[in-house]
Amino acid sequence: MEITDKKAYFNEQAATLARYRYRRRYYWDSITRQCNYFIPAGSSVLEVGCGMGDLIARVGGSRKVGIDFSEAMIATARERYAASGVQFEVMSAERITLDEKFDVIVLSNLVGYLDDVQAVFEQLRRVSHARTRVIVTYYNHFWEPLIKLAELVGLKRRGPQQNWMSGNDIRNLLYLAGFETFRMNRNMLLPVNIPVVAWLCNKFLARLPLLNRLGLNQYLYARPNPVPETYSVSVVIPARNESGNIEDAILRTPQMGSHTEIIFVEGNSTDDTWDVIQRMQEKYGDCRDVKIARQEGKGKGDAVRKGYSIATGDVLMILDADLTVPPEELPKFYEAIAAGKGEFINGCRLIYPMEKGAMRFLNTLGNKFFSVVFSWLLEQPIKDTLCGTKVIRRTDYIKLQDNRSFFGDFDPFGDFDQILGAYKLNLKIIDLPIRYRERKYGDTNISRFKHGLLLLRMSGFAARKIKFY
Repeated sequence: MEITDKKAYFNEQAATLARYRYRRRYYWDSITRQCNYFIPAGSSVLEVGCGMGDLIARVGGSRKVGIDFSEAMIATARERYAASGVQFEVMSAERITLDEKFDVIVLSNLVGYLDDVQAVFEQLRRVSHARTRVIVTYYNHFWEPLIKLAELVGLKRRGPQQNWMSGNDIRNLLYLAGFETFRMNRNMLLPVNIPVVAWLCNKFLARLPLLNRLGLNQYLYARPNPVPETYSVSVVIPARNESGNIEDAILRTPQMGSHTEIIFVEGNSTDDTWDVIQRMQEKYGDCRDVKIARQEGKGKGDAVRKGYSIATGDVLMILDADLTVPPEELPKFYEAIAAGKGEFINGCRLIYPMEKGAMRFLNTLGNKFFSVVFSWLLEQPIKDTLCGTKVIRRTDYIKLQDNRSFFGDFDPFGDFDQILGAYKLNLKIIDLPIRYRERKYGDTNISRFKHGLLLLRMSGFAARKIKFY
């Protein structure tokens, strides 16, 4: 018998659903954990179709609201989570009347029950601001016959007829409603907690390429379609033993956006780099906004953080002082982030042919290896993780900095710190191809073998924090 009155169904189920969910908490806890991974501390969170409130009550966030059209479900949620601080409201997903904007909106296992998915997605615009993240979770349509079989034999509670949508169907409906899906993934091969077997299947096998396509739960991460903006820019240039490149870095860095400042951070040079930086600041102080600083610690990552700490621009850029990435390429990065094409712009040296001598053969092999590793880790193509030029909005960097404790201070170069931090913040990451030039002055500060082993260890650490957490 087909269940046609969905509201009556959920009102009836409210009395017994808590006990039912508790017995199957292994499955539901997995969804909560995955959503919570991408909810930064201090976020405002809305769950549409919150049911009894289990997910919204357990994820992070400083302000949390759950809405559902079932009066009985909301009554149960208010009773169960009275001390949680979550605001629960009876409200239809097709008519959201909340008068506020949220940082994160979650729709968990809801789209299958909606009569008009596009109309609900359009309602989300009412409670979204320009930086809102929408997380949609739903069954992988590959599992449809298995789920129907589970309902038939009593392993799963029978529910109303569902919309069995593919990830691309949901992506298209989000697009029609004014949202851009920038990442999709799946997890869970075994939804039942069989000791050892479930741990092996879901923590390891479900994360592997190809097998991941079979995961029961699919997740889509979306944002409102971007609106172009105008920003001021800070270009941070870490410099160690680069005295011969300082003047060129000033002369060749274009003016971008409403204002461009150049910040040199010198660290542990054995030549006259610091003296040259000071002279160039005085020489060009009338025509360029040049700031200078000396790092107290060691490594490029420490120098970048020092530069970012004194930056005043809306957009933060890194330019290596060796100028192997030409400063003339920086406007491409500005245009990409100002137009909203991405929120973390990652330079890529491995698309265009390089100048002879620009990158040694073993370095090229290493970069290609880390490209494969990080494309798997971040669930999107990342061609060049080690290009020195990376761009992020300062407001996003501050959030990245506040959440750095999740990964820890493990990266002396700063590349992985920013890429992984951007992923954890659920930012849209974009590769931007650039021309890579041969160094004209000085020698590289990178050791192929010593630093290669360090990068390999950092990749393993990243895998534990992203794939096998």
